[in-house]
Amino acid sequence: MNPEAGGELGTHVAPRAYLTAGVAALGGSIKQRPEDFLVDEVPAYQPCGEGEHIYMLVQKRGLSSLEMIGVIARHFGVARNAVGYAGLKDKHAVTRQVVSVHVPGKRTEDFPSLEHEQIEVLWVDRHTNKLRPGHLKGNRFSIRVRGVKPEGVLTARKVLSSLRQTGVPNRFGEQRFGLLENNHLVGRAIVKGDWEGAAAELLGPSGGFPNVNPEARALFAAGKYREAGAHLPPGAKSELIVLRGLAEGKDARRAFMRLDDTVLGYYISAFQSAVFNAVLDGRVMEGELGGLHVGDLAFKHANGAVFDVTEGVMADTDTDRRLSTFEISPSGPMWGARMARAGGRTDSAEVAALANLGLTPEDLAAFGARAPGKLEGKRRPLRVPLIDPEVEGGLDEHGPYVRCAFELPRGSFATVVLREIMKPAREVGQDVAEED
Repeated sequence: MNPEAGGELGTHVAPRAYLTAGVAALGGSIKQRPEDFLVDEVPAYQPCGEGEHIYMLVQKRGLSSLEMIGVIARHFGVARNAVGYAGLKDKHAVTRQVVSVHVPGKRTEDFPSLEHEQIEVLWVDRHTNKLRPGHLKGNRFSIRVRGVKPEGVLTARKVLSSLRQTGVPNRFGEQRFGLLENNHLVGRAIVKGDWEGAAAELLGPSGGFPNVNPEARALFAAGKYREAGAHLPPGAKSELIVLRGLAEGKDARRAFMRLDDTVLGYYISAFQSAVFNAVLDGRVMEGELGGLHVGDLAFKHANGAVFDVTEGVMADTDTDRRLSTFEISPSGPMWGARMARAGGRTDSAEVAALANLGLTPEDLAAFGARAPGKLEGKRRPLRVPLIDPEVEGGLDEHGPYVRCAFELPRGSFATVVLREIMKPAREVGQDVAEED
């Protein structure tokens, strides 16, 4: 398989097998309009009413989280890193989330109201600390599937009922991999120190998506960096930043260093995510998503800790109860220099998935030495609970729909649930660029 085509690991975007394969496909489409995809953040805590940080519940429409952060930073006259958030939210949606702004020595009244056609501030408060990624319990989704008959609600209900029992495969959604589905290859190149390769993945012609900015990508390949930038849309911010650096005569590494650390980290995370998805696919295909075997590292959902699955754990009569109640689940790798390693055949499968992307644990250790703290690694549960699912069929001015609502823990993707329901021939929500 051609590694430059983004094809390692089989399909890092679409699952190789559905957990609910026995239930027929609903079909249909999502995200025909932002109002069809609603996301409400479930906060981990409430602001205390005092402190140096302004907390705001923000509703955005058709805007990425990173774009929203830029708008807020400019409004308050602060650096981007003074704006805190708990999680990234989808661009092609109506989403509500809390953000924080560090404004020491200033009062809330010192700032005018934020006026923006795509952003609405629903409430304002104060708190003592910055909001950071992971400071949320989860997200509540309400999603309308279009192009289906209302009686399709029966199919959706069967799938959600099944997933409520088994758990949801904790895949990373297509948003993680970007418009060209190759963010993981940009991240791989960064980890390997191949900055020219990273630039080629970010800016060069795409075999899989030849109609995405073809003029700009052809000009990049010809070394005409300034001309290439003129053919990119304003929303291609990372591409434009790197192109400007190259046009100024900087080498690829220095051009990439112009990007925000959050953006660089996002590419690295996409590489980790692709490997995780490959491991997850293997467990689903083997029928082992909800079970454990010796050598696994079990994940405790309450606190994120992991522990070795030994013969004694397998023999313990309480293990099945803990699995069935989602107290614990098997875990998979978010590879990094300090990630806890599984044992036995689990570790072998995880190392093989990493090797399929052209990397070894030694490569990760070398990157960790060059860039301390940028690729620590961790374990991620292979499944998560589906919380309070609801289904209804309906009809509005845009036609019939099936609405699916549910809550997922933080870091999990609603589009994964929708894939299980719709079982599409092509990718669900393939045009999005951010995670849920």
